Amino acid sequence: MSTAQGARARARTEVTAAIKDEARRQLAAEGAAKLSLRAVARELGMVSSALYRYFPSRDDLLTALIIDAYDSLGEAAEGAHATVAGADPVRRWTAVCESVRGWALAHPHEYALIYGSPVPGYSAPESTVPAASRVGLLLIGIVRDAHQGPGPADDLPLPAELRPEAERMVADFAPGLPPGVAVALVAAWAELFGLVGFELFGQFHRVVEDREAFFRLSAARLAQGVGLVRA
Repeated sequence: MSTAQGARARARTEVTAAIKDEARRQLAAEGAAKLSLRAVARELGMVSSALYRYFPSRDDLLTALIIDAYDSLGEAAEGAHATVAGADPVRRWTAVCESVRGWALAHPHEYALIYGSPVPGYSAPESTVPAASRVGLLLIGIVRDAHQGPGPADDLPLPAELRPEAERMVADFAPGLPPGVAVALVAAWAELFGLVGFELFGQFHRVVEDREAFFRLSAARLAQGVGLVRA
């Protein structure tokens, strides 16, 4: 790459970052539904036509912000897991869950973007899936490691009518795990983000006061629900 090409690439990276930063400020102030490319351009002193060379539409900008948020959350979870990689399965599980909560409390507007109300008129494309899957795949990996070692149990109870759906789940994203465990994992994943969302969006007001201790216990019980046991 020539010196001129390198300078142009750096300039494009810097402008892209500035656009995203301003868009995040708008998310915090107005919410995702009111995100406007024209307003972003105006705040950055750009003409709209120049900004469109970086993000052709509002949806393209939203998609970039969503991927960044999922990746940031995934990095936090993976970093927390790396610090306890040699611990028992329940400790590994709870470390990941606690990192999700910690990230959400530190990035409430980005959490709302990916786990809050859908943005009217926007449908997330397939390109968001790899980033969105990072936490879920990490939890699946913890359970798979445990299943191949000291636990969980061979399988968990499963109604006959749900077995075809459970077997599809195994084939789609949890190969190597029993169908009942796959169903329990999906339920635990939903409950994890439900717990975080309830706290972040004020649903625990005057209900749960010691939220850190409450969450830690809840995360441990989610681990039990997927069959994990302490070493």
